[in-house]
Amino acid sequence: MKVLIILFSLFIIISTACRKNKNHPVPSVATDVTIDINLPSYNALTGVGGWTYVNGGSRGLIVYRRAENDFIAFDRHSPSDPKGECDQPLYPTKENFLVLRDSCNEATFSLYDGSPISNSEFGLRLFQTAWNGSNLLRIFN
Repeated sequence: MKVLIILFSLFIIISTACRKNKNHPVPSVATDVTIDINLPSYNALTGVGGWTYVNGGSRGLIVYRRAENDFIAFDRHSPSDPKGECDQPLYPTKENFLVLRDSCNEATFSLYDGSPISNSEFGLRLFQTAWNGSNLLRIFN
């Protein structure tokens, strides 16, 4: 009986999580890109705390290196701009690069985890990352 309750609970959690992604205002664009962080264009990712832009997603990606073996990637399409009408995708603020700003709707988001800080009920669309421990980082959904 306990196993049945646990399985039912897991089913509810998973189905709820899937439903939230379907309602996310940023379109899900199939992305699977591998970058070599030793290349000059991705050199900022060689150290912890570095970030860079990468092609992919709906309006481009921003990748942040949170720890030696921990990368996180988000779509630069702001959830506060579902139609993508703003001229500029999300960008780090000059005051604090860990805060991403939507220049049209004044929404802000955390680069560390993608959570909304102001003017948005949705967080950023997250992409999965796989690090080979050396130089290659795969970003995909």
